[in-house]
Amino acid sequence: TTVHLSILLQEEMAKNLLAEFNLGCDAHETQHVYRVYVATFLGFGGNAARQRYEEHIFLSTMEKNRLLGKKLGQSPDMPYLDPCLPLDIPDKIQQGAQTMFVRGTGDFHLCHRIIQPLMNLSNETQTTLNGIYQPPLPYHNSEFYGFSEFYYCTEDVLRMGGDYNSARFLKAAQDYCATKWSVLKERFDRGLYASHADMHRLKYQCFKSAWMYEVFHNGFSFPANYSSLKTVLQVYDKEVQWTLGAILYRTRFLPLRDIQQDQFRGSHPHWRGASFVYNHYLFLVCFMVVLLSIMLYLLRLRRIHRRMQRNTSSSALWVEQGLQPSGLPGTL
Repeated sequence: TTVHLSILLQEEMAKNLLAEFNLGCDAHETQHVYRVYVATFLGFGGNAARQRYEEHIFLSTMEKNRLLGKKLGQSPDMPYLDPCLPLDIPDKIQQGAQTMFVRGTGDFHLCHRIIQPLMNLSNETQTTLNGIYQPPLPYHNSEFYGFSEFYYCTEDVLRMGGDYNSARFLKAAQDYCATKWSVLKERFDRGLYASHADMHRLKYQCFKSAWMYEVFHNGFSFPANYSSLKTVLQVYDKEVQWTLGAILYRTRFLPLRDIQQDQFRGSHPHWRGASFVYNHYLFLVCFMVVLLSIMLYLLRLRRIHRRMQRNTSSSALWVEQGLQPSGLPGTL
């Protein structure tokens, strides 16, 4: 009974993770409807995972120091040995006003064992990261694309973007982690990595390689011999990012214009009347402003014309008086 209830609960959860996308061009034309499994795993990206990992080792190290009376990580001479950083790289973890000094040991296998608890996996079937429901996948006839961190993690420094092979990836990641930091920096200075690779990528590639492998194989439960994953930056010459998925999710009830109008009408039942009155008032105000401007301009022209007439009359009288002073009548 307990198993049956658990299955029913998972099926109900699955309904909330399914979205229907209508990619048709028009509501009255042929529609193209797809049912897609959609789930977001906040905090499980490469950078967020590294931050959670650093918080974890910081707190655990500080607790051990308190219980055992040690000072591990409190000075560069006694650093915390981090298996998820390249060999011999010095680093710091800042937590508020406190600093913990670390040094990489480049132990890839130890690293991916340490980060497994951060997956927050459950013992229930058909679940993935953080206990979120995942539908069964037909691995034998499926094809998946990995972009963003999946692509950068395989291509930036390992130069293995494209068809994913877990054995080759493990070997390359293990070799990278075990390489001294000075050698990695020399390779970087010589331009041996991808053009968009930076020092941040170089520094955390070891951790992100282990994290990506754990997410894909243990989090999403893809078999170790799965051969239909391609890590890509572009699909059909278009860059693929998570924002594209977010847009598709937001517009899954196309056409979007009709939705916006329906929502507006629902919340504003008199929107047409209000819009009509508002537009006419606006037109009347604009008309009055233009009319007032014209009237002010005509009045100004009239004043200028009168002033010119006065000046002309005065000049004529002065000229007349100057030419015929004797012919003017005397003052009475």
